[in-house]
Amino acid sequence: MEWAPLSGTLPPLSEAEWQRLYDLYRTVPQYTLLNAGFGMEGFKQIFWLEWLHRFWGRLIGLAYLLPFLWLWARGAIPRELMPRLWLLFALGGLQGAIGWFMVASGFQADRTAVSPYRLVLHLSMAFLLFGLLVWTALGLLRPAPAALPAAEEARRGKVRRQVQWAFWLAAATMLAGGFVAGTRAGFTYNTFPLMDGALIPAGYLDLSPAWLNLTENLAAVQFNHRLLATLTGLAAVGVGVAAFRHLPSGFARSAALVMAASVVAQYALGVLTLVHVVPVSLGTLHQTVAVGVLAAGLCAWHGLRAPPR
Repeated sequence: MEWAPLSGTLPPLSEAEWQRLYDLYRTVPQYTLLNAGFGMEGFKQIFWLEWLHRFWGRLIGLAYLLPFLWLWARGAIPRELMPRLWLLFALGGLQGAIGWFMVASGFQADRTAVSPYRLVLHLSMAFLLFGLLVWTALGLLRPAPAALPAAEEARRGKVRRQVQWAFWLAAATMLAGGFVAGTRAGFTYNTFPLMDGALIPAGYLDLSPAWLNLTENLAAVQFNHRLLATLTGLAAVGVGVAAFRHLPSGFARSAALVMAASVVAQYALGVLTLVHVVPVSLGTLHQTVAVGVLAAGLCAWHGLRAPPR
């Protein structure tokens, strides 16, 4: 209920503080409409989930900042890398602010959950931050590639373009999945491949203006996520075939094959999560594997990057 970046590091240490926070929570619609009367023990259960999430975010910041300052003081960081490292730290802090911006949307009248738009913003920043960290690490671990013969570079360029297409389709699918989570669209149309017996569900364009269907119409939100996931799966299979045919053994080929395999696994897991009506365990695993898909795609893209001119 409160955003306290420093003092909020400690949980409540007295019964009076627990009672103050519980009384504050009872002023919001989520308590009135969903959790009325669940008592202090019920409140503590949801409190510890939220507190742990925020505490873990603070630990991430410290795990990044303290070694960064120590290496900087020793002169161990190349000058050209400093702007990016400061940017990464700033984005981490911004993610915390976006997280509160998201949480605060759940306090509005007649709301029992956070805004799907703010949820997707928070998710997008998480993916961006993670992607920049992975790309930066890859740049340090794997220097720029040497020039290759023209024919070999042409083959690598073809696979690289396929990886890029599959990567951006996967990113779009993940953001569409954020709207599925934010609107709870996964609890509807729990059959596959058809949705209530139809390929395209009835009511796909019920909302006006039409663009609202992309983010607020449950039928459209889930269908779009399915469609993007299918396109991503087909693109990933193409990446796997192209890598197997055109790349020699090595990091780039392995990364491309892992990317293809992770997308296929994520697709199967998505179907399993849907038909079982999104149990927490499968939903969490589905989100986790999405991060694995992102990492594998970045590794494949980085391994196939063109040599500097």
